[in-house]
Amino acid sequence: MVIDAIRNGIVIDHIAAGKAMELYQILGLGKLDCTVAILKNVPSRKLGRKDIIKVDSNLDLDWDIIGYVDPNITVNIIVDGVRVEKRQLKLPERLTNVIRCKNPRCISSVEQELPQVFKLTDRENRVYRCLYCEAKAENR
Repeated sequence: MVIDAIRNGIVIDHIAAGKAMELYQILGLGKLDCTVAILKNVPSRKLGRKDIIKVDSNLDLDWDIIGYVDPNITVNIIVDGVRVEKRQLKLPERLTNVIRCKNPRCISSVEQELPQVFKLTDRENRVYRCLYCEAKAENR
């Protein structure tokens, strides 16, 4: 299989095996008018198996969403065929409108115009809690 190198764009690397489609959906990559390649279960010395997403366009991505899906992801920015930046991601301290509160009594469930805001309360166990009612978000 041959996947061409990207001239100008983004390579999202070291995605946990099986998470690429979830990231594709959350980031809305299907709406882009450019080439997007998803490689699944690629052999990796570091992870055993990994997924990779290549986007043949420079675009603004929400680093917090990517870090939430998998904090071990590496994002490479490619310009004129050369990597000009490599970002290591981490779990974001706060998420807005990425996940929804499951508590039916939460104000964010009743007042639809309120943003869905979650804060990281336990980094080790990846626990996020609703800012309004403290309900625990379901783990990914």
